[in-house]
Amino acid sequence: MEVKAGYKKTEVGVIPEDWQLRPMLSAVRVATGQVNPKVEPYRSMTLVAPDHIESNSGRLLKKETASEQRAISGKYLFVKGDIVYSKIRPYLRKAILADFDGLCSADMYPLKPASDVSAGFILAAMLGHHFSKYAESVSVRSGMPKINRAELAEYTIALPPTKTEQEVIAETLSDADALIESLEQLLAKKRHLKQGAMQELLTGKMRLPGFKIKPGYKQTEVGLIPEDWDVCFLRNVVDFVNGKPHEGDIEPNGQYSLITLDSIGIDGRLKPEHKRINVSDSSLKKNDIVSVLSDLAHGNLLGLCDLIPADNTYVLNQRMGRLRLKVPATAQFVRLQINRQQDHFKKRGQGTSQKHIYRRDFDSLPIPFPSPLEQSAIATILSDMDAEIAALEAKLAKTRLLKQGMMQELLTGRIRLV
Repeated sequence: MEVKAGYKKTEVGVIPEDWQLRPMLSAVRVATGQVNPKVEPYRSMTLVAPDHIESNSGRLLKKETASEQRAISGKYLFVKGDIVYSKIRPYLRKAILADFDGLCSADMYPLKPASDVSAGFILAAMLGHHFSKYAESVSVRSGMPKINRAELAEYTIALPPTKTEQEVIAETLSDADALIESLEQLLAKKRHLKQGAMQELLTGKMRLPGFKIKPGYKQTEVGLIPEDWDVCFLRNVVDFVNGKPHEGDIEPNGQYSLITLDSIGIDGRLKPEHKRINVSDSSLKKNDIVSVLSDLAHGNLLGLCDLIPADNTYVLNQRMGRLRLKVPATAQFVRLQINRQQDHFKKRGQGTSQKHIYRRDFDSLPIPFPSPLEQSAIATILSDMDAEIAALEAKLAKTRLLKQGMMQELLTGRIRLV
């Protein structure tokens, strides 16, 4: 492979000529010696364990003291500016740059950077592809996947020539992390708002302008609903049909998308990609409701449903059911009412290793039922909120991918910032 001017080929790949290769344990020092978490000041210090750290992000999820965790065995001490790295299951990529003094469990390494090395750069490198793949490869040597000190010492890290350049790289990646975190927080807020809006709109606690015909509320089998709403059982609203086994071969260019219980996510949405199959025909129409009939023992997917987006392009297998409107109604409104009452299906799931629900479980579900016009208005508002959430999810996914690309380019010197 031809190496372009200004770069050199090394054991860790192609890097700039002025970058240096150093053994990891010359760039950081692993703390030794343990302290007793049962005595002060250590019992009042934050104790970090692997499950307190988010995978891939370098983010600490929660803080608990050694006393709160009832710690009794020896722990390592770290100080602000150290990297705390989980040595077990390195494929999870768990590490933080500490901004406080604390303790960590024996399952973690507290790493103190050398004076000429940026702690932020080391954190980025340890969360990056090259180091993580190395850690994964050596961790399989033992029963519990982990990287030991000798294996850590064998790793060679590529470092920019100055601490200033290292810090600029670290700050750039930190800015990307901050953007990702802000998008995650905004997405969580939008999801929370949508859940609140669903609860208010689908039960009639909040009425849209122009739809209140009678004042007041009435008590029903589904709780308090507006006086001018009805309660309808699903058997009176939809026709239910079971899916069926399909003998056709799975083919990449098959004519139809095959919907199975794996095709609907925990968010109650059809996934974008499906197995493809060739069959004689499809009876599914746009806005048919398709629902999960079988799930694993936890039953978290039972009853979840979504709408078919196009005519004659999908088929169902036997673990799914089709519900088609037989009265004037809005399919999206009915779908939302079904998903809102998923506990109805979880309670009725039968089986041990797998839970199953049946037509009778849908037939017996009562739902609040306003006029078709009000259903449509409610569904439109909630669909608009869904669209906003989906756009944010796409932006977040794109930003995460961009950050991964940035890491690959910056940590290998393909892009120089100074």
